[in-house]
Amino acid sequence: MSHEFTFPNGLHLLAKWQSGDPDARTRLMALFDTALAGDLDATFAAPTPQGRVHISGSVHMIALAILHDLYGVESRSYYNTDPERYVRANLTVSRLLGINKIYTVWALYAFTCEAIGQPMMYPDRFPPGSDPDKVLINKENWQSVTAPDFTTGVPAAITGILRVTERLTGMEPMLQISAPYSLAADIYGQEPLLADVVHKPDFVNTLLDHLADQVLTPWIEHFVSEFPNGWIELSDASGSPFFIGPENCKTIAIRAIQRMIDGKPWGPRVFDANYRGDFVTQARQKTRGRRGRTTAAPTNGISIEQLTDLKHSVCPKFVMRLEADKVPVSFYQEQAIARGVPLTLGIGSGQVDSNSVGDLDTAKQDIRQTATEYVAAIKTVCETIGWPDQATLKQPWPSHIYFEDISAESEFEMIEIIIRTVQENGVP
Repeated sequence: MSHEFTFPNGLHLLAKWQSGDPDARTRLMALFDTALAGDLDATFAAPTPQGRVHISGSVHMIALAILHDLYGVESRSYYNTDPERYVRANLTVSRLLGINKIYTVWALYAFTCEAIGQPMMYPDRFPPGSDPDKVLINKENWQSVTAPDFTTGVPAAITGILRVTERLTGMEPMLQISAPYSLAADIYGQEPLLADVVHKPDFVNTLLDHLADQVLTPWIEHFVSEFPNGWIELSDASGSPFFIGPENCKTIAIRAIQRMIDGKPWGPRVFDANYRGDFVTQARQKTRGRRGRTTAAPTNGISIEQLTDLKHSVCPKFVMRLEADKVPVSFYQEQAIARGVPLTLGIGSGQVDSNSVGDLDTAKQDIRQTATEYVAAIKTVCETIGWPDQATLKQPWPSHIYFEDISAESEFEMIEIIIRTVQENGVP
């Protein structure tokens, strides 16, 4: 069965399964029967290769789609009830795709808010999400939110997933939960929170401080007591410059995370790498001069360099460029070298989504050029600051090439091009 874990055999099997090939489905089921029984566990312990560009990615959505198709596993059962199945399914999919650095993730925004009582939606074969019509808190009751019971429900499911992952892979554990702003957006409502960011920023900061102090910090403290060698990844897409602007990102979203890190014994092992939309710092708006002449002026007072400093304050271990940042890769390469840290470059879900690809031949050429540029930049950083050693590679954060989301709708030919480019060009 491990033959399918040899690139590109696994990708070809997934592509045939995606197309509805009955023989491929039979072969995939045989592989998963074996993997879920634990008979392929030894293959998951293979270390991340040193001295070359490696690949990681978020694969929980495609693993769910496969388990739903093969065994009828539904979303709630997949995420909540069987850590052994969850981890083995994700590891199996990673190997089939050709991913060589393990990065285990779940539906973290949903998990974080569900744990404290937010009403949820669980589609049959898609990740859960908070119910936007049934928010947990409002201006009258927000102070009632407290930390969850860590021995049951979502926290217990996460603990199970982490223990299995550590046992099977040797990777250090990593708790992934929402940052304060994104948690507030899920339990208070995106639109009401944005309105308060504009009109009542002091209230928003007070709310975020409450969530940081009464929900997230106790959760981190419990996690560290269970996993002293653990890492904590906070995710804050809703607090990104793209959504709330660089100034609000600085004074509200990132400020709340800095509060959680500063002076804490576990502070150096906390990071948030998914702020997106760096390009907004370079946006210009038209203004009228004294003589009616149209000129260009910055839309805000934060430069891309200043935003990078802010992001580095909450993600000091590596520099991340997500696809939505849109700023040239060379900038992030220079920043990584200047700071002496690795460079991680994201492949956006839309870049490899079959529904987003128009002319496939053109898209293939574009993604090959993108992958070639990414690999060259990452190699330059590694050859300047040094390639990561094996101890560093056991740290569970994503790098170097990072697939932001792979699903059953992904175009596997595009993924194959990226991975082939990494394999052919990602060595000194």
